[in-house]
Amino acid sequence: MTRAELLTYCLTKPGARLDEPWDGDVVVKVASKIFAFLGSDSGSAVGLKCGHDRGAADEWLLRYPGDVSVMAYIGRFGWNTLRTGGAIPDDEVLEAVDGSYDAVVAKLPRKDRPA
Repeated sequence: MTRAELLTYCLTKPGARLDEPWDGDVVVKVASKIFAFLGSDSGSAVGLKCGHDRGAADEWLLRYPGDVSVMAYIGRFGWNTLRTGGAIPDDEVLEAVDGSYDAVVAKLPRKDRPA
């Protein structure tokens, strides 16, 4: 899966929008919250919320030790970096995007949730 395909998929989510909070680093948000970190144009990874806490997110590390890492700073909250184009099947990456989106939307105030 290419970065462009992954970005396109993220943007199909209700209320999703592209943002660049740091120069050259692309993220996808719903309301004011990030659900996918895509990084720079040359990136081949995506940062996603992979569990409600670090313990749940560690399952990804066990299944794909060479292609998943704990995200700096926010990893303790269940965020991982998943490398695309490696051992993780594309459909599992897309499922992880769905899960990250759902987890972030669930934490939004009702008034900020997409219809």
